[in-house]
Amino acid sequence: MNDTPETPQSRPAPLTGPAVDALLRDTTPWLSCEDCFERMDAYAESVVRGTHPPDEAMTTHLSACPACEEEAHSLIELLKAE
Repeated sequence: MNDTPETPQSRPAPLTGPAVDALLRDTTPWLSCEDCFERMDAYAESVVRGTHPPDEAMTTHLSACPACEEEAHSLIELLKAE
């Protein structure tokens, strides 16, 4: 028998307007985070060189995925500092 008292589950914070917008954003053409990370180096290097051709899937994914967007931003800033 378990004598540990049950604790109530904490409720997650309510979603903000921008979070709801990000969840509802059309992400067509679809690109997974794994695919995004595979393209990340080439994408960041082309952004820093100013030669990046439009990559609709990458742009769409980065606009809807904060984790990948932050990774891309960090990599671009790192490359700019070199």
